[in-house]
Amino acid sequence: MNTKYIDLINQTFDFPQEEFKLEEHKLRFHDIDLTALIETYQAPLKFTYLPQISNNIKRAKKWFSDAILENNYKGEYHYCYCTKSSHFKHVLDEALKNNIHIETSSAFDINIVENLKRDGKITDQTYVLSNGFKRAQYVTNIARLINSGHKNAFQLLIITKR
Repeated sequence: MNTKYIDLINQTFDFPQEEFKLEEHKLRFHDIDLTALIETYQAPLKFTYLPQISNNIKRAKKWFSDAILENNYKGEYHYCYCTKSSHFKHVLDEALKNNIHIETSSAFDINIVENLKRDGKITDQTYVLSNGFKRAQYVTNIARLINSGHKNAFQLLIITKR
C-alpha cells in the first residue's frame, strides 16, 4: 500500500521533475522543504509557487514561437490563461505580468474579468475566450461584458455531428 506523499507524486507525475529534489529523505521544491510544510500543515498539501507560473507561460510561448518559425506558420499565437486553474488574485496577478489573454469557463469568471478591467489589469484589447457549457447566467454575463464595450470577447463553440 502506498501511504507516503512521495508515493502520490510518483503515481501522479513523471518524477523527479526538475523543480523537485529528494535530499536525505526530504522532498524539496525550489529549495523549499516540503516535508516540513507537510509536517506543519498535513497532507494533502497544495501550494502555489508564483515564479513558476511566469516560467511556465514563458516556456509555452517559446514552444509556440519555435514551432511557428519551424513550420513557417502565418497565423498568430496568443497565450490564454484559464481562470478555472486558479481564481486567486495573486495567481492572476502573476500570470498577467506576461502579456496574456483570458479563457473563462463559467459565469463567475466573467465577474473576475470585469474586476480585472476595473482595476486596469486588462483592457478591451485583451481577448476573453468563453469556453464551457453556457448556462443562462454565463450567457447573461458574457452579453454584459460585450455590451459594456469589450470588443475582444469570443465564445468557443464545439459542434459535434451526431
